[in-house]
Amino acid sequence: MLQKNFSTETILANLRIDELNEMQKAAIEAAAQNDNVILLSPTGSGKTLAFLLPIMASIDKANKKSQALIIVPSRELALQIESVAKAMGTGLKITTCYGGHKREIEENNLIQPPALLIGTPGRLADHIRRGNITTETVQTLVLDEFDKSLEAGFVDEIAFVISSLTGLQKRFLTSATEAVEIPEFAGAADALRLNFLPENEAPKEALAIQTVLSPDKDKLETLFKLLCYLGARPSIIFCNHRESVERVSQALTEKSIVNTFYHGSMEQRDREVALAKFRNGSSNFLVTTDLAARGLDIPNIRYIIHYHLPATEDVFTHRNGRTARMDASGTAILILSSDEKLPPYIKSPVLGIDLPATNEVPEKPKWTTLFIAAGKKDKVNKVDIVGFFTAKGDLKKEDLGLIEVKDFFSFAAVRKSRVSHLLQQIKEERMKGRKIKIAVAK
Repeated sequence: MLQKNFSTETILANLRIDELNEMQKAAIEAAAQNDNVILLSPTGSGKTLAFLLPIMASIDKANKKSQALIIVPSRELALQIESVAKAMGTGLKITTCYGGHKREIEENNLIQPPALLIGTPGRLADHIRRGNITTETVQTLVLDEFDKSLEAGFVDEIAFVISSLTGLQKRFLTSATEAVEIPEFAGAADALRLNFLPENEAPKEALAIQTVLSPDKDKLETLFKLLCYLGARPSIIFCNHRESVERVSQALTEKSIVNTFYHGSMEQRDREVALAKFRNGSSNFLVTTDLAARGLDIPNIRYIIHYHLPATEDVFTHRNGRTARMDASGTAILILSSDEKLPPYIKSPVLGIDLPATNEVPEKPKWTTLFIAAGKKDKVNKVDIVGFFTAKGDLKKEDLGLIEVKDFFSFAAVRKSRVSHLLQQIKEERMKGRKIKIAVAK
């Protein structure tokens, strides 16, 4: 049960959730009765809320120091958790720290200590070394997707961060797999273990697995034919290397297939643009590395395409975790060259796909993503953007799709047929009293 400062019912209402699932109920009860908890549960099952509710229960609103810390393996997961935490409506200060943007922005946010701090291991360690975080007051630690953090080589940074938390009292570790041994420095040797993973971590029944054979070692032509066969359903195409991601994306573009790509070497804003386009339907195909297999909450993904075979069973599981989430269905498709075989860990019945001789390029998206050079820090919200586009740009509400407002910029999906007229109408107009750059996102 939450403290008097927060009502569970109010939080769930703010999140538009009617009821917690069994895993979440068990995790919350375990956290209330045990100092250390390890939660194993599949991707997409709601682990974020399972640890955020106990965190909110532990925070003393009168205490103006940092009281809880969440360590995550990627900036995308950090931002996703931040979004859920803020949507809970507790009024607590929440700050996120991650690489890829200016450290000075975070330093300013840390001057007044946040009650809840979310971050990636390297950036958190950097702030601690600089004295920007009040580590001695942190009492609750969450290691979310701890197995991925360890696999990614963050061991030293995580060990340093944990060693700096001298007032630590509670630990909550989560993972979608039980394949990784928990190191001693985590301090969770006596943790209560909750295992909600399917037996043998088998793929969910909602996930179908198929293969398609590529006559060439270079699979580009087979991928093109496959996308023509599948049509414009939202799909993620996984490659094993950043260079391959850009090569595949460029090849598809040259064949008139609208797509976007996403990998770890991109600038943060470019990554945000790519994800916004995929989320809002301006692009139905996302070409990416395994970076996107964790922490991205993108609904309604129909196909996962393994352009390159996954290196391990864990990678296969987490890639596929992007589709068939909760009650949805989805299909994982592996493209196999003549010298490749189906990995031995795939036990489910696998159907082959025979591609037709003729190819029809998938229908192009009806949406275009606009970049708006203002965000939350500029006091701009979704209502402001909708009002501006409808009043000054002659748009109807049905001409507007998904709108995302970040700290310093925003994205809006606009019906492609209306973009030119909109930009012409608003080029001399002001939003909230100032001229703001608005253009098609590149």
